[in-house]
Amino acid sequence: MSDTWVTLVGNAATGVDYRDTAAGGVARFRFAVTARFWDRQKESWADGHSSFYTVWARRSLATNLAGSVSIGEPLLVHGRLRVRDEEKDGQRRFSADIDALAVGHDLTRGTSAFRRVVRGEAPLTRRAVTEADNPADSNGDLSTEPVRTGDGR
Repeated sequence: MSDTWVTLVGNAATGVDYRDTAAGGVARFRFAVTARFWDRQKESWADGHSSFYTVWARRSLATNLAGSVSIGEPLLVHGRLRVRDEEKDGQRRFSADIDALAVGHDLTRGTSAFRRVVRGEAPLTRRAVTEADNPADSNGDLSTEPVRTGDGR
């Protein structure tokens, strides 16, 4: 049986729960996907039904999620869909999980600044320092460390 791959567009419904394990970092968060439709009577866009997924990430993706994603942020999530069937208190329940391969901010709804993680660097498990905590220097750059490129320069 082959896997079902999905790409979802929505918002982080919860904060990222990050844990270190013997096999590496594991992170999870709830993800809300809300359908939008044109309401002809009101002549405006309206929200439809919301679907919620638990997004799971491992290793470096988990670490980077913990340092990059906050509640309410618009995201794109790509990964394997896993539907679970459980019986609890005599009721059958279904839930959907996504084993994430990639997660990113939805740039149609805002901007984002990418920061490459250099091997050997401390894990990025907290949100970056805000501008209020670290005022921009004269050229507007919040970073005090040199910019590193993929070729080591």
